[in-house]
Parts: sequence; structure tokens; C-alpha cells
Amino acid sequence: MTAHKHLKERVRARMARTGESYTTARRHVLNALPPSEYLLLGGAHPDTHAIAGVLANRGLLDPHTGRPLSEAMVLGAGGGLGAGYILWEFKAHDQPSLVLGFRNSWQYPDRWALKVCARLGVPAGVLETSSSRRAERELRAAVGAGVPVIAWADQQLLGYRHLPAWLEGQGGPPVTVYGIDERAGVALVDDRNRAPLTVPLDALAAARARVGSYKHRQLVLDAPAAELDTDGLRKAVREGLAEQVEHLGKRSDSFALPAFRKWARLLTGSGNAKAWPAVFADRAGLFGACLSVYENLEPVGWGGGNLRGLYAEFLDEAAGLLGTPALGRVAATYREAVARWREVAEVAVPAGREPFAEARRLTGRLQDQVERGDAAQPEAAATAVALWALRDRWRSQFPGDDADALLRDLAAAVTAACVAEEAALASLADALAS
Repeated sequence: MTAHKHLKERVRARMARTGESYTTARRHVLNALPPSEYLLLGGAHPDTHAIAGVLANRGLLDPHTGRPLSEAMVLGAGGGLGAGYILWEFKAHDQPSLVLGFRNSWQYPDRWALKVCARLGVPAGVLETSSSRRAERELRAAVGAGVPVIAWADQQLLGYRHLPAWLEGQGGPPVTVYGIDERAGVALVDDRNRAPLTVPLDALAAARARVGSYKHRQLVLDAPAAELDTDGLRKAVREGLAEQVEHLGKRSDSFALPAFRKWARLLTGSGNAKAWPAVFADRAGLFGACLSVYENLEPVGWGGGNLRGLYAEFLDEAAGLLGTPALGRVAATYREAVARWREVAEVAVPAGREPFAEARRLTGRLQDQVERGDAAQPEAAATAVALWALRDRWRSQFPGDDADALLRDLAAAVTAACVAEEAALASLADALAS
């Protein structure tokens, strides 16, 4: 299976016409790939999908399987999982915002992306500039040559998730820009959508300029210059596995597994200004915080979920690639962690209780509509209006008189997930040591 059905035929035709080697001809063909041939593959997580999607569309294949490199393999090669917890409080909007970091180096997305590419032997460069004009030139130079660009942008200003205005400037994960339609004045973007999705060029420029910490940042992969071999992929996998154990085994309560233990304590603690009983003392904003837990953990949220299931898929692939059956058994322990995190999501937003159930339905529906591209945008707009109206309805109060019990149950569920995470990591460490 190849990423493009007629790629080899086009390469050989160019070889016959120019006398170039296969590698040189392949590079020229891929550098002229029109947007109409870009494959919208869908995906699990914005960060891993962006790299896997571009590599698939640039014709880079997994030498072990002969298929495009999977998102799971991208995740594993990049060091696997991470752990982080932050509760931001935006007083101007009275809306605390929860961030849970589930990918290795989650707080440094550009460094993580470059690390993945380096391990896979894919030449890559990050471009950043304070100049809007230069940023546009750089984007057009790549996309105009048929090279997809991974760009960081503010989700609210991109527009297709129809987020409320007060979320402007809070950022978002990367999207891939793979084409520009000058006549229509739009860019073609890949954000795990399975049908064409466009963003007005002025909206894209504003979204790329909005967040100061990654203003105009874009990542360009020179995939045609890379050729994966089995030994190189095995090395990347071994390095990723070792980094997972070393990184998550640290005692830091900011960037390793103790971060989730810290969150469990803050859910019921009383001696910390950031403890949930203090932050939500009058219960205002607690409903939105519960929805934020759900959106962080489940793949229907635009962040892509907690990645443990994708990591289990990586371990299954790694077991075959390295000839290490023990890694397949470790995968089962990570699937147990997935089950425990799903229980956390269920406690935060119970499927059998309104208005939580309606929030789940609307969240899932909106993600589905975004994935259906431009054709479903009118429906997505209506769904977003309903979802944010529901959140606004319960912003100043909590639906029910059992908030204390919910926080206790949530703390217990998070603790159980922490236990499962620690057991999975120990299992992985044992498998690598044996």
C-alpha cells in the first residue's frame, strides 16, 4: 500500500523523460504535488497527526510494514507520553481553563516535533518571525511548491470550531496548510478532517499572528530527502522507549507522573489556593471545568484525548519491529490505564445525567462536523452555539447539590488512573531491562 496510488508511475515517467535517478525524480515529483492529490486521512491527535499526515503525503513509508508511518509510531519515536496539569484562571472572563499534558514535551511542541523528525531522519526546520509579510512569504513559498506546512495558530481565530470571542488568544494545536486557493481567498487545512476544510487567508494570517509564544511559527518537513530503513526505525523506537521511562520516572510534579497525583490532591484539598474547593468555592465555573476534564481526556475534544490508547498501539508495533513480545504485554497495561482515564471522564461528565449528557452529545457532534469539512460548517456553527449556550447557562451555578461528592469521586478516579499509569510505566521499564 502506498500513500499515492500513481506515485511510482509518475516517478518512473519523469526518470524516463529526464534521465534522473529514482531518488531525484521522486523528490521532484513530490515537490510538485498538487493540493488535489493531498490525502485527508483523519487522525487521533493534532500533534502526531500533523507529522504523520505530512509524511504520508510526502510518500515516506514504514520500512517494516510498507505502509505510511502511523501516528502511533510518531508518538513513540517522539518519547511517548507526558504528564502535566495546569488550571489557568482568567478573572476577566470568570472561566478557569484546565490543561492536561499527555504527550512527551507537551509544553514545548516545536522541540518535540523537531525531535521526532530528527529520530526518523527527516530533515525539518522551524521558521519563526515577527513579520507578518515574511511569514506569509515563507508559507506561500512552501505551499506553492507543493510542500505542506505545519503551522501553529489560534483556534478561535481560525473560525471553524466557532469558539466564543473570549477564547481568542488562548492558542491551539498545529494544523497543516497544504494548499492556497487564490481565487477563493482561502487556505486548505488539515486538522484531522476527512473532507476539504478551508480557512479565509486573512483569518489564517490573524490566527498565526495572535499568540506571542509561537507567533508565525511553522514547521516544514523535507520528507522527499528522507529514506527510512528498518535499522534506523528500530533505533528511533528504542530511543523513544528509553526516553519514556526516563522522563515519566522523574519525581517532578509538573512534567512527570506525580503531576497527576498533584491534581488528585487538589481536587479535594483545602490548604492550597489552587485547590478546586477554593477555586470553585461558590461552584461558579465548576460545570465548565468538568467539561474541560472530559474534553482533555476524550478524543471528541479538539485536543485529541489522553494518548494512552495510541501509545498502546505503538507498543504493539514496536513489539513486532524489535522482536520483543514483552512490549505487547506492556500494551495491555496501558489499555488498562485508558480504561481508568475513561472512568475519570465519566465521573466528570456522566453520560446518564443532564445537562452533562447533552454537553457530551454536542461536543462529539461538533468534532464530527469539523471532520466533515466545509460541507458541514453550517451544522457545526449551530452545534457550537448550542454547546456554548449550555455552558453559559450553568456558568454561575452547578447543576445539582452534590458538587462536594463529585469532587471526592473525581479525586478517587484520578488516583486510580495514577496507579494504573505507574503500573504501566513499571511494566515498560521491566520489559526494557529484561
